[in-house]
Amino acid sequence: MGILSVFGKHRSLAFELTQREVLGRYRGASFGLLWSLISPFLMLLVYTMAFGYIMKGRWPGSTGSTTDFALILFAGLTVHGFFAECFTRAPQLIVANTSYVKRVVFPLDILGWSMTFSALFHLLMNIVVLLLLHLAVKGSIPPTAVLVPVVLLPLVILTVGISWIVSALGVYLRDIGQIAGVIATAMLFLSSAIVPPESVPASYRIVFELNPLTFIINQVREVVIWGRLPDWEGLGIYALIACAVALIGHRVFNKLRVGFADVL
Repeated sequence: MGILSVFGKHRSLAFELTQREVLGRYRGASFGLLWSLISPFLMLLVYTMAFGYIMKGRWPGSTGSTTDFALILFAGLTVHGFFAECFTRAPQLIVANTSYVKRVVFPLDILGWSMTFSALFHLLMNIVVLLLLHLAVKGSIPPTAVLVPVVLLPLVILTVGISWIVSALGVYLRDIGQIAGVIATAMLFLSSAIVPPESVPASYRIVFELNPLTFIINQVREVVIWGRLPDWEGLGIYALIACAVALIGHRVFNKLRVGFADVL
Protein backbone atom coordinates (compact mmCIF):
# COMPACT_ATOMS: atom_id res chain seq x y z
CA MET A 1 0.00 0.00 0.00
CA GLY A 2 2.99 2.29 0.54
CA ILE A 3 3.90 2.39 -3.15
CA LEU A 4 0.28 3.10 -4.09
CA SER A 5 -0.02 5.85 -1.49
CA VAL A 6 2.86 7.65 -3.20
CA PHE A 7 0.71 7.91 -6.31
CA GLY A 8 -2.56 8.46 -4.44
CA LYS A 9 -1.18 11.31 -2.36
CA HIS A 10 0.36 13.13 -5.33
CA ARG A 11 -1.77 11.90 -8.24
CA SER A 12 -2.64 15.42 -9.40
CA LEU A 13 1.08 16.24 -9.56
CA ALA A 14 1.78 12.98 -11.41
CA PHE A 15 -0.89 13.73 -14.02
CA GLU A 16 0.31 17.32 -14.38
CA LEU A 17 3.89 16.18 -14.99
CA THR A 18 2.67 13.52 -17.42
CA GLN A 19 0.57 16.01 -19.35
CA ARG A 20 3.46 18.47 -19.56
CA GLU A 21 5.79 15.76 -20.80
CA VAL A 22 3.38 14.42 -23.43
CA LEU A 23 2.45 17.85 -24.76
CA GLY A 24 6.07 19.01 -24.64
CA ARG A 25 7.10 16.18 -26.95
CA TYR A 26 4.86 17.50 -29.72
CA ARG A 27 5.15 21.22 -28.99
CA GLY A 28 5.77 23.16 -32.20
CA ALA A 29 4.74 20.29 -34.49
CA SER A 30 2.13 21.14 -37.12
CA PHE A 31 -0.08 18.16 -36.26
CA GLY A 32 0.55 18.40 -32.53
CA LEU A 33 -0.86 15.52 -30.49
CA LEU A 34 -2.06 13.80 -33.68
CA TRP A 35 1.51 12.57 -34.12
CA SER A 36 0.84 10.13 -31.27
CA LEU A 37 -1.47 8.34 -33.74
CA ILE A 38 0.37 9.11 -36.97
CA SER A 39 3.76 7.85 -35.72
CA PRO A 40 2.62 4.31 -34.79
CA PHE A 41 0.69 4.05 -38.07
CA LEU A 42 3.81 4.95 -40.07
CA MET A 43 5.86 2.59 -37.92
CA LEU A 44 3.44 -0.24 -38.69
CA LEU A 45 3.79 0.44 -42.42
CA VAL A 46 7.58 0.21 -42.10
CA TYR A 47 7.35 -3.08 -40.20
CA THR A 48 4.93 -4.47 -42.76
CA MET A 49 7.23 -3.58 -45.65
CA ALA A 50 10.44 -4.74 -43.94
CA PHE A 51 9.33 -7.95 -42.25
CA GLY A 52 6.26 -8.87 -44.28
CA TYR A 53 7.07 -8.10 -47.91
CA ILE A 54 10.89 -7.97 -47.97
CA MET A 55 11.82 -10.65 -45.41
CA LYS A 56 8.66 -12.69 -46.03
CA GLY A 57 8.19 -13.32 -42.31
CA ARG A 58 5.32 -15.50 -41.12
CA TRP A 59 4.06 -16.29 -37.63
CA PRO A 60 3.18 -19.85 -36.49
CA GLY A 61 -0.53 -20.31 -35.91
CA SER A 62 -1.59 -17.36 -38.08
CA THR A 63 -3.19 -17.40 -41.51
CA GLY A 64 0.20 -16.73 -43.08
CA SER A 65 -0.83 -13.42 -44.60
CA THR A 66 1.44 -10.39 -44.51
CA THR A 67 -1.15 -8.26 -42.73
CA ASP A 68 -1.58 -10.83 -39.95
CA PHE A 69 2.16 -10.99 -39.45
CA ALA A 70 2.38 -7.20 -39.31
CA LEU A 71 -0.35 -6.97 -36.67
CA ILE A 72 1.23 -9.71 -34.55
CA LEU A 73 4.63 -8.08 -34.82
CA PHE A 74 3.30 -4.62 -34.05
CA ALA A 75 1.56 -5.86 -30.89
CA GLY A 76 4.85 -7.20 -29.55
CA LEU A 77 6.92 -4.18 -30.53
CA THR A 78 4.56 -1.72 -28.86
CA VAL A 79 4.79 -3.55 -25.53
CA HIS A 80 8.56 -3.66 -25.76
CA GLY A 81 8.64 0.01 -26.79
CA PHE A 82 6.78 0.97 -23.61
CA PHE A 83 9.21 -0.84 -21.33
CA ALA A 84 12.29 0.21 -23.31
CA GLU A 85 11.32 3.89 -23.17
CA CYS A 86 11.05 3.81 -19.38
CA PHE A 87 14.11 1.64 -18.88
CA THR A 88 16.42 3.75 -21.05
CA ARG A 89 15.17 7.04 -19.60
CA ALA A 90 15.30 5.94 -15.97
CA PRO A 91 19.09 6.39 -15.45
CA GLN A 92 18.76 10.11 -16.25
CA LEU A 93 15.43 10.63 -14.51
CA ILE A 94 16.86 12.15 -11.31
CA VAL A 95 20.02 13.56 -12.90
CA ALA A 96 17.95 15.52 -15.42
CA ASN A 97 15.72 16.98 -12.67
CA THR A 98 18.32 18.36 -10.30
CA SER A 99 16.10 21.32 -9.41
CA TYR A 100 13.52 18.93 -7.93
CA VAL A 101 16.18 17.19 -5.81
CA LYS A 102 17.03 20.42 -4.04
CA ARG A 103 13.42 21.02 -3.09
CA VAL A 104 13.04 19.19 0.19
CA VAL A 105 9.26 18.91 -0.05
CA PHE A 106 9.16 17.58 -3.62
CA PRO A 107 8.21 13.87 -3.81
CA LEU A 108 10.97 12.57 -6.08
CA ASP A 109 9.44 9.10 -6.27
CA ILE A 110 6.49 10.53 -8.22
CA LEU A 111 8.83 11.08 -11.18
CA GLY A 112 8.81 7.32 -11.80
CA TRP A 113 5.03 7.33 -12.06
CA SER A 114 4.90 10.35 -14.40
CA MET A 115 7.54 8.87 -16.72
CA THR A 116 5.68 5.54 -16.83
CA PHE A 117 2.33 7.24 -17.51
CA SER A 118 3.87 9.22 -20.36
CA ALA A 119 5.14 6.01 -21.97
CA LEU A 120 1.80 4.34 -21.22
CA PHE A 121 -0.03 7.08 -23.10
CA HIS A 122 1.96 6.31 -26.24
CA LEU A 123 1.47 2.58 -25.72
CA LEU A 124 -2.30 3.08 -25.58
CA MET A 125 -2.17 5.17 -28.75
CA ASN A 126 -0.33 2.29 -30.41
CA ILE A 127 -3.03 -0.11 -29.20
CA VAL A 128 -5.69 2.18 -30.68
CA VAL A 129 -3.91 2.08 -34.06
CA LEU A 130 -3.59 -1.70 -33.77
CA LEU A 131 -7.31 -2.09 -33.07
CA LEU A 132 -8.30 0.24 -35.93
CA LEU A 133 -6.15 -1.70 -38.38
CA HIS A 134 -7.52 -4.97 -37.04
CA LEU A 135 -10.99 -3.61 -37.72
CA ALA A 136 -9.98 -2.57 -41.24
CA VAL A 137 -8.35 -5.92 -42.05
CA LYS A 138 -10.63 -8.37 -40.22
CA GLY A 139 -13.84 -6.37 -40.22
CA SER A 140 -14.25 -6.52 -36.43
CA ILE A 141 -12.49 -5.99 -33.11
CA PRO A 142 -12.39 -8.95 -30.69
CA PRO A 143 -14.57 -8.31 -27.60
CA THR A 144 -11.66 -9.51 -25.46
CA ALA A 145 -9.75 -6.36 -26.48
CA VAL A 146 -11.40 -4.54 -23.55
CA LEU A 147 -9.12 -6.61 -21.29
CA VAL A 148 -5.97 -4.92 -22.61
CA PRO A 149 -5.70 -2.56 -19.57
CA VAL A 150 -6.00 -5.55 -17.23
CA VAL A 151 -3.23 -7.36 -19.11
CA LEU A 152 -0.95 -4.31 -19.10
CA LEU A 153 -1.45 -3.35 -15.44
CA PRO A 154 1.09 -5.86 -14.00
CA LEU A 155 3.71 -4.66 -16.51
CA VAL A 156 3.05 -1.03 -15.52
CA ILE A 157 3.64 -1.87 -11.85
CA LEU A 158 6.79 -3.82 -12.69
CA THR A 159 8.08 -0.97 -14.84
CA VAL A 160 7.58 1.58 -12.07
CA GLY A 161 9.49 -0.63 -9.63
CA ILE A 162 12.39 -1.15 -12.03
CA SER A 163 12.42 2.57 -12.87
CA TRP A 164 12.81 3.46 -9.18
CA ILE A 165 15.81 1.12 -8.85
CA VAL A 166 17.52 2.21 -12.08
CA SER A 167 16.88 5.93 -11.55
CA ALA A 168 18.32 5.80 -8.02
CA LEU A 169 21.38 3.81 -9.08
CA GLY A 170 21.82 6.11 -12.09
CA VAL A 171 22.65 9.01 -9.77
CA TYR A 172 25.67 7.17 -8.36
CA LEU A 173 26.64 5.00 -11.35
CA ARG A 174 26.43 7.08 -14.52
CA ASP A 175 27.57 4.12 -16.64
CA ILE A 176 24.11 2.57 -16.21
CA GLY A 177 22.83 5.00 -18.82
CA GLN A 178 25.21 3.52 -21.38
CA ILE A 179 24.25 -0.07 -20.57
CA ALA A 180 20.48 0.47 -20.44
CA GLY A 181 20.10 0.79 -24.23
CA VAL A 182 22.03 -2.45 -24.80
CA ILE A 183 19.89 -4.31 -22.26
CA ALA A 184 16.68 -2.94 -23.80
CA THR A 185 17.78 -4.13 -27.26
CA ALA A 186 18.69 -7.56 -25.87
CA MET A 187 15.24 -7.83 -24.27
CA LEU A 188 13.70 -7.15 -27.67
CA PHE A 189 15.51 -9.95 -29.48
CA LEU A 190 15.25 -12.35 -26.54
CA SER A 191 11.48 -11.99 -26.25
CA SER A 192 8.50 -13.06 -28.32
CA ALA A 193 8.20 -9.55 -29.79
CA ILE A 194 9.79 -10.47 -33.12
CA VAL A 195 10.84 -14.11 -32.63
CA PRO A 196 8.25 -16.89 -32.13
CA PRO A 197 9.44 -18.91 -29.09
CA GLU A 198 8.33 -22.07 -30.90
CA SER A 199 11.05 -21.51 -33.50
CA VAL A 200 13.80 -21.27 -30.87
CA PRO A 201 15.74 -24.45 -29.92
CA ALA A 202 14.42 -25.96 -26.69
CA SER A 203 17.75 -25.42 -24.89
CA TYR A 204 17.50 -21.63 -25.42
CA ARG A 205 13.75 -21.25 -24.97
CA ILE A 206 14.10 -20.76 -21.23
CA VAL A 207 15.80 -17.41 -21.90
CA PHE A 208 12.72 -16.20 -23.77
CA GLU A 209 10.37 -17.50 -21.08
CA LEU A 210 12.30 -15.74 -18.30
CA ASN A 211 12.13 -12.43 -20.17
CA PRO A 212 9.44 -10.41 -18.29
CA LEU A 213 8.14 -8.99 -21.58
CA THR A 214 7.40 -12.33 -23.25
CA PHE A 215 4.41 -13.23 -21.09
CA ILE A 216 2.74 -9.82 -21.40
CA ILE A 217 3.37 -9.70 -25.16
CA ASN A 218 1.74 -13.11 -25.53
CA GLN A 219 -1.27 -12.07 -23.45
CA VAL A 220 -1.76 -8.85 -25.43
CA ARG A 221 -1.80 -10.92 -28.61
CA GLU A 222 -4.26 -13.34 -27.04
CA VAL A 223 -6.85 -10.66 -26.29
CA VAL A 224 -6.24 -8.36 -29.29
CA ILE A 225 -5.17 -10.65 -32.16
CA TRP A 226 -6.57 -14.07 -31.37
CA GLY A 227 -9.68 -12.96 -29.47
CA ARG A 228 -9.07 -15.32 -26.55
CA LEU A 229 -9.15 -14.77 -22.80
CA PRO A 230 -5.79 -14.18 -21.08
CA ASP A 231 -4.08 -16.60 -18.74
CA TRP A 232 -5.64 -15.40 -15.48
CA GLU A 233 -3.46 -17.58 -13.27
CA GLY A 234 -0.31 -16.42 -15.02
CA LEU A 235 -1.41 -12.78 -14.75
CA GLY A 236 -2.04 -13.22 -11.03
CA ILE A 237 1.42 -14.64 -10.44
CA TYR A 238 2.98 -11.94 -12.63
CA ALA A 239 1.11 -9.23 -10.69
CA LEU A 240 2.39 -10.57 -7.35
CA ILE A 241 5.97 -10.59 -8.63
CA ALA A 242 5.49 -7.07 -10.06
CA CYS A 243 4.22 -5.77 -6.71
CA ALA A 244 7.20 -7.35 -4.93
CA VAL A 245 9.62 -5.69 -7.39
CA ALA A 246 7.82 -2.36 -6.95
CA LEU A 247 8.02 -2.63 -3.16
CA ILE A 248 11.74 -3.45 -3.29
CA GLY A 249 12.30 -0.68 -5.85
CA HIS A 250 10.57 1.92 -3.67
CA ARG A 251 12.61 0.95 -0.61
CA VAL A 252 15.86 1.07 -2.58
CA PHE A 253 14.89 4.49 -3.94
CA ASN A 254 14.11 5.86 -0.48
CA LYS A 255 17.38 4.54 0.95
CA LEU A 256 19.48 6.04 -1.83
CA ARG A 257 17.65 9.35 -2.17
CA VAL A 258 19.24 10.76 0.99
CA GLY A 259 22.50 11.14 -0.91
CA PHE A 260 21.10 12.57 -4.17
CA ALA A 261 21.68 16.22 -3.22
CA ASP A 262 25.29 15.55 -2.23
CA VAL A 263 26.12 13.70 -5.45
CA LEU A 264 24.33 16.13 -7.74
